[in-house]
Amino acid sequence: MLRIRWLGRVPYGEAHVLQGALQAGGSDDHLLLLEHPHVFTLGVRADPGHVLVDPGEVGAELVRTNRGGDVTYHGPGQLVGYPIVSVPMGPGAIPGHVAAVEEVVIGTLADLGLPGCGRLPGYPGVWVDPSGRAPRKISAIGIRVSRGRSMHGFALNVDPDLGWFDRIVPCGIPDKAVTSLAAEGLAVPMAEVVAALARRASDRWAPDGQVDLQLVTSPGSGGRADRVGPDSGPRPETPPAPGERLRVRLRQAGEDPGAGLPLLTRKPDWLRVPARMGREFLELRRTVRSRGLVTVCEEAGCPNIFECWAEGTATFMINGDRCTRACGFCLVDTSRPLPLDPAEPGAVAAAVAELGLTHAVVTAVARDDLPDGGAAGFVATIGAIRDQTPTTAVEVLISDCKGDPEALETIFGARPDILNHNLETVARLQRAVRPSAGYARSLAVLARAARAGLTTKSGLILGMGETAAEVLGALADLRAVGVSIVTLGQYLRPSAAHVPVARWWTPEEFGELRAAGEAMGFAHVQASPLTRSSYHARGAAAAAAAARTVGVGGPG
Repeated sequence: MLRIRWLGRVPYGEAHVLQGALQAGGSDDHLLLLEHPHVFTLGVRADPGHVLVDPGEVGAELVRTNRGGDVTYHGPGQLVGYPIVSVPMGPGAIPGHVAAVEEVVIGTLADLGLPGCGRLPGYPGVWVDPSGRAPRKISAIGIRVSRGRSMHGFALNVDPDLGWFDRIVPCGIPDKAVTSLAAEGLAVPMAEVVAALARRASDRWAPDGQVDLQLVTSPGSGGRADRVGPDSGPRPETPPAPGERLRVRLRQAGEDPGAGLPLLTRKPDWLRVPARMGREFLELRRTVRSRGLVTVCEEAGCPNIFECWAEGTATFMINGDRCTRACGFCLVDTSRPLPLDPAEPGAVAAAVAELGLTHAVVTAVARDDLPDGGAAGFVATIGAIRDQTPTTAVEVLISDCKGDPEALETIFGARPDILNHNLETVARLQRAVRPSAGYARSLAVLARAARAGLTTKSGLILGMGETAAEVLGALADLRAVGVSIVTLGQYLRPSAAHVPVARWWTPEEFGELRAAGEAMGFAHVQASPLTRSSYHARGAAAAAAAARTVGVGGPG
C-alpha cells in the first residue's frame, strides 16, 4: 500500500520526526506532500557559508539535517514531497532511487504543461531547458536511504517567492538560476500540482493500484485552511454569527453543515445509558468536589460517567477548566483561562490516594497561553501521585503543547505509564473539527513519545462525516508511528454550536474496525459506540503490557 498524504503547511522539525517514524516502522510505503514555513536546510556535507544571511533576521529557521546535498530553501508556494518507500538495496540502489524521484517530478511537469524538463549531468534535481544555454533548476532533490527505506525527497517550486533563493547559494551551485512554474508562465493551482504528482507517484511506487490518498485540506484552499494554528488575520467589522466559522470550515472539508442529524434526534438504543448513582458514584463525586477538582467526565458530558464512577475510575482534568482552543466537538469551556493553582497537583494525588486508584488518568485543557503549553502541570501531577501512591499507574492525555519539543520532552521525562494524545478525527476533517491543531503535528507528538520508549495511545471519535476508508487510513497512520492502544467511539453533539452528527455508527461497524485495528498490530483496540479516551483505560493498559511481553503492539 502506498499512503499519500497532503498535510498542508507543516514545520520542518515536525515533518522530519514524522518521516523518521514512518521510515522505521510499518510495512506500507508513504508519500508526504506538504509546504514548509520559511526554512533553510543544510545537508550532511553542506557548506554553512552558502547561507548568505542571518536566518533569524529574515524570519527563517536554519536546520542541519541528515539528507544528502548542500543548502536549500523551503517555503510557502513550494510543494515538498517526502517518499518513504522501500528501496531494494544493491549496486546503484541510491542513484536509482534519486532517478526515480526525478522521473516522478519530470512526468508531473510534463502533465502540467511544462515539457522539456529533465536532468543536467552532474547536477541532481530537475531542470528547465537542461540542454539549453541557460538551464534553470525547478526542483531540488536530496534523499537518505537507511536499511532499505528512504526519507527526504524533492522540493518543486510552484509559485514561491524566488527572492528567497538569493539569500543562499542554492544547492551549492553559484552559477545556475532557480525558477518556478509561475516564473515559467504556468499559473497552476497547488491542488492541481498535488493531484498530478500523486498520479505519477502512484504509477511509480504502487503500479498495482494499492493507493490510499487523503488530504488534510484542499491544497491552497482559502481561509488558511492548510495551516496549523488558530485563525488569524483581519477580522470582519461585524462578528460572524455563532458557529459560522465552523460551518465555513466544514464546507471547506467537503461537508454540508446543514445535512447532519437534527440536534434532538432520538439516539439509538445502544447509545442510551441508564443513570447509576450508587454509593461508589456518590463517594467519588464527594471526593472530587470537596477537593475542588475538575474531571473531564463532567466537563465534557461523558456518557460513561455513571459506569466509570461506579467502578471508582475518573479522569482528572488539570491546569484549570478553561481551554484556549475551540474544537468543534468539545463541550469544555473556552473562556479566558485563570491562573494556575499550585495546589492542584497535590489535590489530585490526595484524591487518587483516598479513592485507592490503581490506575489514574490525568488530562488537561489546552493552555496555549502558557510558554510550555501546560507541560509543567503534567510533570507536577505525575510526581505528586507517585509520591503518595507509588504503585498507581499514571496515564496522561496531553495536548500537543503547540508542537514544542522541549515541552513534550519534559512530559516524556516524567515517564507516564501511558502517553495518550488523540488524533480525534480523520485527515480531511482535521481543520474543520480542531482548527488549532494539526494532523501531522499530532502524529509527530505520538512519534516522539514512542521514540522516547513510552507506551502510546490515541483515539478517534466517529460520526462527523468520515468514511470507513478514511478511518482505516488514520488507524494505519497511527500504527505506523508506533501507537500501541487506540480507542474508537461515537461522537455525540454537545450543542447546536458544535459539529452536527452525520450518522450513527453501529456496534457491528465498530466491531469491524476493532478487527481491522487488531490486524494492523495494535496491542489493544477499544471500539464501541460509548468508547471514550479513558473508557476501560486500566484494562487497555494491562492488555498493552501483556502484548509487550510477546513483542506485539510496540513501536511500528
